[in-house]
Amino acid sequence: MMYRFSNTVIGFLNLLTLLASIPIIGAGLWMARSSTRCAYFLQTPLLVIGFIVLVISLAGFIGACFHVACALWIYLVVMLILIAALIGLTMFGFGVTSKGGGVEVPGRVYKEYHIEDYSPWLRQRIKNPKYWNTIKNCIFGSNTCSNVINWTPLDYMQRDMSPIQSGCCKPPTACTYGNNMEEQATRMYNEEEQDPDCYRWNNAPNLLCYECDSCKAGVLEDIRRNWHKLSVLTLVMLVLLIGIYTIGCCAFRNARRAQTDYPYGHNRITKVRPRWDYYWWRWLHDRRERLY
Repeated sequence: MMYRFSNTVIGFLNLLTLLASIPIIGAGLWMARSSTRCAYFLQTPLLVIGFIVLVISLAGFIGACFHVACALWIYLVVMLILIAALIGLTMFGFGVTSKGGGVEVPGRVYKEYHIEDYSPWLRQRIKNPKYWNTIKNCIFGSNTCSNVINWTPLDYMQRDMSPIQSGCCKPPTACTYGNNMEEQATRMYNEEEQDPDCYRWNNAPNLLCYECDSCKAGVLEDIRRNWHKLSVLTLVMLVLLIGIYTIGCCAFRNARRAQTDYPYGHNRITKVRPRWDYYWWRWLHDRRERLY
């Protein structure tokens, strides 16, 4: 009974994941034809994940349903590597997302974000011009700021914003912009230093605060929230994979048994094709007989 159960479960689960990998690969190929930078940014991870799931599922399905021990051995090795990678990714994800969060703004519903509050690894990645230009083009192409730039002062008082809108679509709330020399002279006399992002702000729709540190911080906050949810999901997946790996070990043992011998009651009849260690045992047995 257990012989059939483990192989049936592994075969059924790998059939489901095999079918699930087809839409993943299809989504990656569809994004390759898309003209938006956001879709292009996600294309490679989707294709890699889709092909890995396809190969693992195919090996597990063939090994479990057709009792191919070699395919199940490859399946278990790849699964073990995947489990180890998920353990490392989960620990790294929780460590990276432990820092960050917004700061309350007096009289406002939304929060503002500061890049210094996030982990050094995330700050280093977001400041890389190669990655930031891609993310900036993605934000601009998604029209995230199209509604915010038309808000009235009352809207800023009453409405909430996403982290990216708070950092990229407006200057920091503490910024003051004087239109006459008297206000500027008063600020300089009182030695009031403004946030550097106040000078990076531009009213042009294609500029706004996309080069501000507050915009980078808003993106990091959005990444931090999504990554934290992903870390919880990977933790659940890790528990499921360990359970599937355990059942896979049973299926692998059954596949090896199917290639060597079958149990009949308390006795076992050896098949024509012996097990891999049979020849080594015969060689050692012959050597012992020659010596004695």
